[in-house]
Order: sequence, then structure tokens, then C-alpha cells
Amino acid sequence: MLTVCGASSASTGAVAKFVNHPSNAMKTFLTALSLFVATLSHAQTFKVAALHPLIGDLARQVGGQRVEVVDMLKPGGDIHHFEPTARDLQAMKGSVLILASGKHLESYLDNLRDSVGTVPVVEVGRTIPSIKIQPGSELFMCCPAHSAGGIDPHWWHSAENMQRAAKVIADEFIKIDPAGKDAYKANADAARSKLAALKAWAQQQISLISRSDRKLVTGHAAFSYFCKEFGFKSIPILGLGREDEASAQYVAQAVQMIRENNIRAAFAEDQANPKILKEIVRETGVKLGKDLVADGTSPEAHTFEAMLKHNVEAIVAALKP
Repeated sequence: MLTVCGASSASTGAVAKFVNHPSNAMKTFLTALSLFVATLSHAQTFKVAALHPLIGDLARQVGGQRVEVVDMLKPGGDIHHFEPTARDLQAMKGSVLILASGKHLESYLDNLRDSVGTVPVVEVGRTIPSIKIQPGSELFMCCPAHSAGGIDPHWWHSAENMQRAAKVIADEFIKIDPAGKDAYKANADAARSKLAALKAWAQQQISLISRSDRKLVTGHAAFSYFCKEFGFKSIPILGLGREDEASAQYVAQAVQMIRENNIRAAFAEDQANPKILKEIVRETGVKLGKDLVADGTSPEAHTFEAMLKHNVEAIVAALKP
């Protein structure tokens, strides 16, 4: 029973009635108060722009409800030719951070920095160890001469690298929103645990392929981080970009290498012209595997989980005995 000092029993009863059975005015006030609290909670979020869908997905996992992430490069887009338009810059408006992949993938970053002024542009992959494409490397069975010495920018084909990226993103979010430190760290830990489980699943699936058959013939040099993580030798037919062209001499060398090493299959890539791969398949008689997701922007696979599962299943189906 609610009691009020010095009040009569009648007035006490009125107060209790008001508390236990609020009037319409009281209900309206409570509703407005709840909306106000919700507005304050929403106001604590901040906006981040991501220049690659894989980075955007990871940023959502790390940011949770405290961060609004907008994707600049949409699923189905081409990372090698994308450059933000005036409309994209308008969509970035209000962002306090821009997340890029890095490793020279986005050649437009200097211009973008000029356009966004003081908004920081963070290259998530900058501190992640790079792989150079070069002849003589234990990772590459051969490689086009025009790619020698080039850095493979597709670092997100590695679960371990994505784990590193989760920490990089969490650290950047904490700089902006120190009050969310515990949440960002917990979300990053959860993302890393999920990535570790995905890697373990992939290793189990790939164990169905004998080590002698772990040779990956692909359209362009986009899978070196995948090959390093899962014990494959890489044979890219083209260079780093889809627009690269393979000479007749190099195609002939690739055909010879495929025959000498009893390679079982070759893989074209989504969003890329499979003409050269089909020519090699006809020449060698190997299988043409299901297209791999090379750049992480496939409409059907633009998260790391979806991309890895698609690629592992396609590779295992074509290379296992």
C-alpha cells in the first residue's frame, strides 16, 4: 500500500488509483517518454560507410546496434572498376568513418579523401601481411610475368585475415565511441569465433582432397591467401585484374603444366569472362569446375561465410577423388 505522509485515507486511495490505473493522459505521457528514450538510444549510433560488401558485413557484426553501416559497392559490382559517384558521396553523408579494403585495391582513395575532408578513411587490410605474386614462390606453381612482384589485394579470402580485420574494425569503433568499448570487443570476439569455426569446417572439407591434387587453376590471381591458408598451389592464368590478357605463350605453358601435374580441374570466376579457361579445358581435357567467387561481390555470396562455403564446396566437388 502506497502511503503519503499527512494525507487522508481518501487522498491516499486516489493516489493509489492513479498509479495502478493510469488515466489516458498518463498513458500518453508514458508513451511519449518511451519514444523519447528510444530516440536517445538511436541517437547514440553512428554511421559508417564500407567500400566492400565483405567489410560492410564484418562491420555490422562488430558494430551491432550501435553502428549504422552503408555499403557503397553493391553486390554484383566490380571492385576493380568501381569508383564512388556523386550519388555515392551523397549516400556517405553523415558518416564518421569510411572503411576501405586497402592494399591498393581502391585506386581512388586519394581522391575520395579529398572529397570527404576530415572523415577518416581506414584501410582495414593495411596491417595484414601481404602476399606478392612472383615466380619461384612456394605458393605459386607459375604466374604471368606481368604480375610478378604485384601484391594480391584479395586478403579477405583468409579466415585468419578476417579475424584480424574484426579487431581492426573494433579498435576504430572504440576510438569513435569509447562508451561502446565492451560491446565492440565482445562482438569482435564473437565474429572471430565464428570465423574460426568456418575455417575448421573448410579444413575438414578440404581434407577430402589429396595433397597432391591441391592445385588451384583459376582465371586471375585472386586466391593466393586462400591457397596459403588451406595448403594449395596456385596457378592463375591471368594477372591481378580481370582485364589482363594471357599471351598465347603463357596459355601454352599453363596447358603444359596442367598436363605434367595431372591437374584434375580448372575454375572460372563469377563476373569474369571464362573464354581462356574454356580454351585450356578443351586443350587439356580437365574438368571445368563451378565458378568461384573471386572478388566477394557476388549477389549470391557477398559475405565471407557465403563466399567461403561456396568456394570450398565447388573446389572439393571438382578435385576430390
